[in-house]
Amino acid sequence: MSIPRATVRLQLHAGFTLEDARRQIPYYANMGASHLYLSPISCAVPGSLHGYDVTDPGRVNPQLGGEPALRALSQALRARSMGILLDIVPNHMATHPCNAWWWDVLARGEQSRYAHFFDIDWRPADRTLHGKVLAPFLAADYAACLQAGELRLVHGGQGGYLIQAGGARFPVAEGTLDCEAADVLAEHDPASLTGRRRLHDLLERQHYRLCNWRRAADSINWRRFFEISGLIGLRVEEPEVFDAVHELPLRLYGEGMVDGLRIDHVDGLARPLAYCERLREAMHERRPGGVGVQGRPWLVVEKILAVQEVLDERWQVDGTTGYDFMDQVAAVLHDPQGGVQLVEAWRRVTGCDDAAADYLREARKLMLRRHFVAERNALVRSVYGLLRLRAQPGEWTLKAVDRVLEAYLACFPVYRSYIEGATARGPDRAIIEGAAAEARIYLDPASGMHRLLDLITARLLDVSPGANEADGQCTHRLDEAACRREAVRRFEQLTPPLAAKSLEDTVFYRYGPLLSRNEVGSDPSVLAESIGEFHARNARRAARHPCSLLATASHDHKRGEDARARLAVLSERVGDWRRACAEWGAWRNMPGDTPSRSAERYMLWQALVGAWPLDLRLDDAEALAGFAGRIVQWQRKALREAKINSSWFEPNLEYERDCARYVHELLGWSPAQARLLAEALESGRLAEAPGAHDPAGGLLRSFHDFVQGIAPAGAVNSLAQAVLHLTSPGVPDLYQGTDWWDFSLVDPDNRRPVDYEGRRQALAATEADADMAALLQTWRDGRIKQAVIRRVLALRTHDPGVFAQGAYLPLATTGRRHDRVIAYMRRLEGREVVVAVPRLCAHAVKGGADALPRIDMTYWDDTGIMVSAPGGRDMKDIFTGKVHYASRDADLPVGSLFADLPCAVLVAA
Repeated sequence: MSIPRATVRLQLHAGFTLEDARRQIPYYANMGASHLYLSPISCAVPGSLHGYDVTDPGRVNPQLGGEPALRALSQALRARSMGILLDIVPNHMATHPCNAWWWDVLARGEQSRYAHFFDIDWRPADRTLHGKVLAPFLAADYAACLQAGELRLVHGGQGGYLIQAGGARFPVAEGTLDCEAADVLAEHDPASLTGRRRLHDLLERQHYRLCNWRRAADSINWRRFFEISGLIGLRVEEPEVFDAVHELPLRLYGEGMVDGLRIDHVDGLARPLAYCERLREAMHERRPGGVGVQGRPWLVVEKILAVQEVLDERWQVDGTTGYDFMDQVAAVLHDPQGGVQLVEAWRRVTGCDDAAADYLREARKLMLRRHFVAERNALVRSVYGLLRLRAQPGEWTLKAVDRVLEAYLACFPVYRSYIEGATARGPDRAIIEGAAAEARIYLDPASGMHRLLDLITARLLDVSPGANEADGQCTHRLDEAACRREAVRRFEQLTPPLAAKSLEDTVFYRYGPLLSRNEVGSDPSVLAESIGEFHARNARRAARHPCSLLATASHDHKRGEDARARLAVLSERVGDWRRACAEWGAWRNMPGDTPSRSAERYMLWQALVGAWPLDLRLDDAEALAGFAGRIVQWQRKALREAKINSSWFEPNLEYERDCARYVHELLGWSPAQARLLAEALESGRLAEAPGAHDPAGGLLRSFHDFVQGIAPAGAVNSLAQAVLHLTSPGVPDLYQGTDWWDFSLVDPDNRRPVDYEGRRQALAATEADADMAALLQTWRDGRIKQAVIRRVLALRTHDPGVFAQGAYLPLATTGRRHDRVIAYMRRLEGREVVVAVPRLCAHAVKGGADALPRIDMTYWDDTGIMVSAPGGRDMKDIFTGKVHYASRDADLPVGSLFADLPCAVLVAA
C-alpha cells in the first residue's frame, strides 16, 4: 500500500453505485487523485443514501453492485495505480428487520447469541423492562395503536407469524403463541375486545416492548447513535463483536482491494485507544504483499478536535478525516476585527448579549433535559452507585448527583475524555478538572454541591483502595474498580453525542454572527485566526500526522467550501453588510416579531448570500424556483434544529409554511404565488408551482446585486483556500463535485448528483498547460478552480515526496501588506516548492457582474516574500508559467506574483 497523494470522497447509494464510481476513474485519474474514498459499502437499510445505517457489516451492499462490482472497481483503479480508502462504521447498526443480529435479539432476548453484540442494559431502573428491549417505533401511544388496530398478528411466511406495527414488523418469540389454535389470527384480531386482550398478552410475552417513538428519550435502555432510534450502539470492545464487524474490511484489506480505513465516529466507542491498537494490529497481520507495499496500514479517524485539542498520539493513527483543517483554512481567511463588529451587529439584531459559550451551555442543558434523559439517568445511577460504596447511607441523593452532573456536562469543553486506565492521564485530568472548575460557578456552595462536585471529579479521575462489595446500583459489578469503569464508560459515551447535538445541531442554528464559522470542526466563538496560528497548526501536523486527511468539504458540512469563502468576505466588509441588512430588514418581517425570529431572518439572509448561484438570472423563474426550494429545505431543517419555533420532535408546520412564503416573496413572487409555491414544495409538487414571477419583486434585485458585489472577492478566497488545501502537510481530500464551485447547503443539499459529464468535457477542453489568465476571464463557470486543482495535483504526482515527507517552512513577508499574504515552502533533499496566497483583500477586489477575482498589482506596493535562496535562482509559477527570481538579497514581489492569478505555486525553473 502507498499513502495517498489525494483522495476523492464519493457518496454511494442505489443511484450512484460502485459501477458508477468505476466510470469516473478516468476523470479523477486525469485530475490527479490517487484514491477514491468511498462511503460505507456494507449492506444497509434498503434505499439508504449514505450507508451508515448498516444491516450486515459482512457483505458488500447488493444495491451498490455487491462484491463483484467492488472487485471490478478495485481492478480498474489498480490499472491506473490508484486505490481505495474505505469508510467503516464500528459504532452502530440499524434497528431494521434486515439486520439479522437485531432481529435475533428481538426474537430471543438475552438468550440470543447476539445479545452482547449491542449496548443494551438488560437490568435498567425500570424493572418492567428487565430482560426486554424497548422498541420506540410506534407513531402514537401503544394503547392508541392497539385500539386503532395498527398492531396486528400476521403471517410471516414458512408457517410463522409476525407482529405488524404500521409499516414495521417484529418477530414473535418461540413458545409465546399457540400456533395449534384453529384460527390464530382471528383470536388475536384487534377489532374485538377479546382479540385486543389476547394480542396485548402476546406482546407482553415478547422480548421487546413497543412504545411511542417519543418515549425513547426518557425510557430507552440501549445506546443509540446520538438520539436516533434507528441506530443501535455496538460493543466492539468485545473481541467477538470486533471480529464480526471487521471481517469484511479486514478481508478486503488483506486481499489488497483497499489501501486504508476511515473509522466513523471513533468517539462513540467505549475504548478508542484499545480499539485503534487492535485494528492496526489486525491490519498488520493481514498486510498484503507485493511491490510498493509499505510497512504499515493507513488509518484515519473521524474525530472533532476542539480549539487547542490535539489528536492522541497513543492511538497510532495517521490522522483525522480533516475537519480540523477545514476549520483552520477557513479561520485564516476571516478578518478578526470584522468578526468583533459582526458579533456586535448580531447582538443588535437579536437583542441578546449572550456569548457563544452561553448559547452552548444552554443547548447542552436542553439536550440533557429533553433528548438524552435516559442516558443522563443511567449515568446518574452509575455515579451514585459508585459514590455509595464509600459514602454513609443518605449522605448524597440521586437528585443531588443529577444536579452536579448536569452542571458538569454543560461545561464539558471537548467531545470526550479517554480514561482507559486506573488513573486519568495528564490531558484528560486537565479537561475534567477544567470542566469541574467552570461547573463550580453554576452550583450553590451552601448546599454542599461543591463538595459533591469535588468528590465526583476525584472518583472519575482515580481508583483508590476502598469498599470492595457490590452495591444495589452496581449489582452486576464485583468491585469498586468495576463500578468506576462503568461510570466512566457511561460518562464518556454521553459527552460525544451531547457535544455534537448541542453545538452542531442546535447552537449552529441559534447563534449566527457569521455562518461561515458555524461549521463541523469549528467553534463559532473563534471567528478568525492569525497567519502565525495557521503556520503553527500546519507545522504540528507535519511533525505528528503528516498523512492526515485535509478536508474543505464533506457529506456532513453545513455549507459548501465556496459558500464559506464568500461569507468570509463579510468579515472584511461589515459596513456594506450592515447597510444591506438595514434595507432587507425594513422590507418585511418574518412571521411574528421576537428575538429568535429576528435571528432566523438574519441567518436566512446569510444562507441566501452564501448559496446564491453565480449564474442565476433574475428572469429565470424556473431556476429561481429551484433555488428557493433549496433554501426552503435548508430553512425547514434550520428551524427544527434550532428547537425554538419548530423542532423535529414537535414540528410547527404552520410557522414553517409562513417562513417558506417569506422566502418566496423575498425572491420576487406575489403573496398568492408564494403561498402556492410553499404548498407545492411541502407536498413535493414543484412542477405544479406557478411560473409567473416578477424579476423586480421582493428583494430579488437587492440580493442579486449584493452577491455580485462580493462574489469576486469570495472567489479570491476560494482559490486561496484550494491552494492551501492542496499544498499543506497532509493528504488533500476532495469531496465529490467540489472541483467546480461549491455553494451547497447542509444535507441533503450537499449530496445532490454531480454533473460528471460537464466536468469531463470541461477538463477535455482545457489543456494541461492552459492559459490560466484566460480561464480567469470566465471564472464563473468553475473551470478556473478545476484547473488550479489539476495543476497542483499534477505537481504532487510528479514529486510526491516533497509533500509527503518534505519540511514545512513558513516564509516571512515584508512591506505594507505583509499581513495579507500567507507564504511557505515545502522542501525535501534540495527540492523546493514555494506557496503564496492572498488573504483579507476584499477591498482590493472590484465587485459587479463583469468583475474578475483579481487584485490590482498596485495594491501590494512594496509587499514581498523572503525566500532566502542562497546565490539566487529562477522559480517558475506552475499556474502562469512566469519565472520569478528568488534570492537572499531580494524579496519576491507579491504584486508580480499575483498579477495574473490570485495564488502562486513556484518550483525550480
